[in-house]
Amino acid sequence: MKEKICGIYAPITTPFMENGDLDIEGLKKNMGVYAASKLHGYLALGSNGENKSLTWDEKKLVLKTIVDNKRKDQKVMAGVIFESTRETIAFAKEAEALGADYLTLLPPSYFAKQMKDDVLLKYFSDVADSVSVPCLVYNAPQFSGGVTISVNLVKNLAKHPNIAGVKDSSNAANIESYLFAARDQFSVMAGSANFFLNGMIMGATGGIISLGNVFPNISVELYDLILAKKYEEAFALNERILKLNKGVSGSGGVAAVKYAMDLAGLAGAYPRLPLLPLGADAKQTLKNFLVSEGMINQ
Repeated sequence: MKEKICGIYAPITTPFMENGDLDIEGLKKNMGVYAASKLHGYLALGSNGENKSLTWDEKKLVLKTIVDNKRKDQKVMAGVIFESTRETIAFAKEAEALGADYLTLLPPSYFAKQMKDDVLLKYFSDVADSVSVPCLVYNAPQFSGGVTISVNLVKNLAKHPNIAGVKDSSNAANIESYLFAARDQFSVMAGSANFFLNGMIMGATGGIISLGNVFPNISVELYDLILAKKYEEAFALNERILKLNKGVSGSGGVAAVKYAMDLAGLAGAYPRLPLLPLGADAKQTLKNFLVSEGMINQ
């Protein structure tokens, strides 16, 4: 049996200054808060981290900062997202050398129509063969040109000794299918608060939850309640989390998450162009919402 990847991971945002430069001091500030939290680990260089807006060297610097400032027992997943097998392997080796505990692989998308199961099986397998740290595949059609990792592909990937699991950020139907197909051989991680509780009840091993960037402990509390089988309390807390998730990331994506972080005393800072920060009206709406929910002070 492969080691299970368990717990709540925050998909770390990358703070930028208004001129577009990296705000590494802001990232260090955030990591200080997260290292003192109940989070089990982090996903660096994912969609919340604006992976595609970072240069190769910036990705290395962001990953190193997260690894260097985590708590000793926390784990780090690194998004390794490129179009060619050659470049993916090259960065995978860099991420491994920088101390990533796991690598997260998204299907290439430029030639989306060609990304059939046989192509993706070779792609993921070739990368996993090239490194020693375990790999997770990442199902997020919204970020991969509509390419969806099929259930049959998951069954085949689960046979690979160095592919440890799948993160699903698409919808509840996909994660249910993955769990039925491979939960005994594979770690299945929920990539959204929207179906995290249902996924856990069905056998998911944890979640990579955007809300963890703003309020790092609330999703861990839900995880702990589920493990303790305190379902009435879990259902009540889940309703609150779903409302918060809709009001934060659901209201404006990365820009909204970053502004909510600012309101919570973290360094959300700016998204990098072409993403725009929230406008004044959206900022006030989000602030009013978080005040009304008792998550921040007026």
